[in-house]
Amino acid sequence: MGITVENVSKQFGNFFALDQVSVEIKTGGLVALLGPSGSGKSTLLRVIAGLEEPDSGRVYLTGKDATHQSVQDRNIGFVFQHYALFKHLTVRKNIAFGLEIAKWPKPRIQNRVEELLDLIQLQSLGDRYPSQLSGGQRQRVALARSLAVEPKVLLLDEPFGALDARVRKDLRTWLRNLHDKVHVTTVFVTHDQEEAMEVSDEIVVMNQGRIEQIGSPAEIYDNPASPFVMSFIGPVNVLPGDARIFQQSGISTSQPQLFLRPHDVVVQLSPDGSTAPARVQRVVHLGWEIQSELALEDGQAVTVYLTREKFDQLNLKPKQQVFVKPKDTKSFALQR
Repeated sequence: MGITVENVSKQFGNFFALDQVSVEIKTGGLVALLGPSGSGKSTLLRVIAGLEEPDSGRVYLTGKDATHQSVQDRNIGFVFQHYALFKHLTVRKNIAFGLEIAKWPKPRIQNRVEELLDLIQLQSLGDRYPSQLSGGQRQRVALARSLAVEPKVLLLDEPFGALDARVRKDLRTWLRNLHDKVHVTTVFVTHDQEEAMEVSDEIVVMNQGRIEQIGSPAEIYDNPASPFVMSFIGPVNVLPGDARIFQQSGISTSQPQLFLRPHDVVVQLSPDGSTAPARVQRVVHLGWEIQSELALEDGQAVTVYLTREKFDQLNLKPKQQVFVKPKDTKSFALQR
């Protein structure tokens, strides 16, 4: 089922949660709604689900106007951050709940439940209760329950937000693999940039009730459409356009600011005519890469990411003088 949102606005009091939002989600896609708190991403998800009605604009499901259609008639599965499992029901009964409400025949329900237990890799835990499961296992059960009635769309509202970092990482891979098996059109809300980049086919970046950019993870990261997207998707150094690091390397711009990713800074131990001097302030070991905090002579602070191999070659230490130059920069025209 494809989803089309057309010029949708939603206001709560004086707050515009959505302001003329339009987006098209292809059938079978896995799309992330990404943005900070208050950006409108959860409101957009709820409008698609039918849990909120827009003040203006339209929502189409498979080309049909569903703007005023009830939640029940949309054939949508919804997964919340906090699982919402029935504590008094076993895993099997939780998964079967929607099927029993829909009056599926018992043999068909049993087959569907076992199929889903196999899909979420919890075959041996079907008779346990939610309190006997880990957070990650409970979230998988919640996903299975939403998939049980064979929805045409699956909506996830920060599904991994209540879990610790390691479990979130594991579930991202699991969700991506699950989607590749079932191919249900899936939209999930997250404020975690890494999560959106790792899981989704396409990212919708939202800010202050509007869409800043839509594109693949690579497009969003490599070709950000605005300073907000550049700053929100991954770490970035924001420096004056006339900073010495740019002048020395021959970069000339009329823009007041230039944006420089930490991994796009070249660090050397000796000058070559295109470098600017800097001094190491701090070194942070992040495992597979090293973060170095540098101070330029003009007082600007620059964060640099180095591979462990490159760091070992340079053997950087605090207070050491180095020489730097940008490998790639981005600028954005001032908006009037």
